[in-house]
Amino acid sequence: MTTSEPTMPPVHYLNCDYSIRSWLLTQDHKRIALLFLVSITVFFLLGSTYAGMIRTELLTPNGNVVSHQNYNKLFTMHGLIMIFFFLIPSIPTVLGNFLIPMMIGARDLAFPRLNLASWYVYTLGGIFTITAAVAGGVDTGWTFYTPYSSIYSHTNVTTMAVGVFITGFSSIFTGLNFIVTIHKMRAPGLTWFRLPLFVWAIYATSIIMVLGTPVIAITLAMVGLERVFHIGIFDPALGGDPLLFQHLFWFYSHPAVYIMILPSMGVVSELIACFSRNRIFGYKIVAFSSVAIAVVGFLVWGHHMFVSGQSAYAGLIFSFLSFLVAIPSAIKVFNWTATLYKGSISYDAPMLYALGFIGLFTIGGVTGLFLATLGMDVHVHDTYFVVAHFHYIMVGGAIMGYMGGLHFWWPKITGRLYPEQWARLAALVIFLGFNLTFFPQFILGYLGMPRRYHTYPAEFQVLNVMSSAGASILGVGYMLPLFYLLWSLRRGPIAGPNPWGAKGLEWLTPSPPPTENFEQTPVVTEEAYAYRPEENASG
Repeated sequence: MTTSEPTMPPVHYLNCDYSIRSWLLTQDHKRIALLFLVSITVFFLLGSTYAGMIRTELLTPNGNVVSHQNYNKLFTMHGLIMIFFFLIPSIPTVLGNFLIPMMIGARDLAFPRLNLASWYVYTLGGIFTITAAVAGGVDTGWTFYTPYSSIYSHTNVTTMAVGVFITGFSSIFTGLNFIVTIHKMRAPGLTWFRLPLFVWAIYATSIIMVLGTPVIAITLAMVGLERVFHIGIFDPALGGDPLLFQHLFWFYSHPAVYIMILPSMGVVSELIACFSRNRIFGYKIVAFSSVAIAVVGFLVWGHHMFVSGQSAYAGLIFSFLSFLVAIPSAIKVFNWTATLYKGSISYDAPMLYALGFIGLFTIGGVTGLFLATLGMDVHVHDTYFVVAHFHYIMVGGAIMGYMGGLHFWWPKITGRLYPEQWARLAALVIFLGFNLTFFPQFILGYLGMPRRYHTYPAEFQVLNVMSSAGASILGVGYMLPLFYLLWSLRRGPIAGPNPWGAKGLEWLTPSPPPTENFEQTPVVTEEAYAYRPEENASG
């Protein structure tokens, strides 16, 4: 018997109405996901441009490209854009928006209008950010440390703070929508312990979004009040306390790390299960570990302040808690490795990203334990060791997970396949370029090179040149998917409903899905990741 070629469904969410009005006023979670995809891609390109300028400046020890004032603006704008406008929203707003209703058998999110509003709020915050960039940028560092940011900086701090403040509401709207949807709209038979681990990860992330984002919003509002009205909150000259800002900022910003990384962990769980044709080893403990990361993540903010003058007793407690939060992350890595054991592994592009994530995230996590150790942190605090650690988590982890998920679900989103060989090449180029960029920075930091300086001793030049060369390779790796994914929209082979043979309700819909996702609400009768044993044996 011959198998018929897959065909595109005649009507789906992309072609049901082509008008611009239908897109700008849509309440379809899938179209809103694509609006976010375009927006965050723009900010990713902008933030990457700043990163390229930073690495160009650091090719030579003497600061030949930009002045020290402009260098301050480069790394500030790079950090602000990448963190608040790409890393935090990327997976929840794109993959989460697109997939969560389909993964739980729903027709849309609980609050479709609020979902659309979250994109408009995000866009409004982005406009303020771009305005601040065009008007000359910000030079405070992405952490907005006071009292410099609240009183003394002569750059566009207020405009940027308003942009981040507004964008925070987008995170709150999105997190609230996901929590209610996951609680109230699951298909019959889809119990909590039949949920895909991606849903668990998004749920835990949403808790952090809803509880943590108001803190950073209030903190930035106080920076604005002190800046505009000279009310003494953070500036000692006005009776304020600059350490209060650090406590408030890091109370949000360390959990924000998990907003960035938890969704990628959820993606990796889906990829590991699919491409090893195995159930996730220890499903329940992996699910609970996501919630544990969200909860304990709120208790470790003080490890950013070991050299700030806080109590030595507080430092000991935060050090202990920082080691504790590593346990649920380690559980995930061990369980993914156990899932791979005796699996029938296929090295498609999404799987390469997943394996890259595990390796790079592990390095980032282990070096995080160095920074949780008080004595070691004193030595490497504010050096390039911290920069390397952070990027191994955020770029090596969060973006690898995002890229893996985008490739995995691209056939479902578009109904088209991309060229697999090009995708594998891009994954390898990104992995190699990333390590060449950031591994030398561990050495630089250990040797004492401080971050945020645009000049450095000549003996550090070789490592900096290696890092800048790696950034060039990394940039090529990130541009490749942009080209071949756009190419696939018109010329890619038709995908069919489930090109990977994956498990999950989203793969029961046509590709691309109809506007309502399901003609009838599905009934779930099996556990998550119910790959048959014979699938393993057959390879």
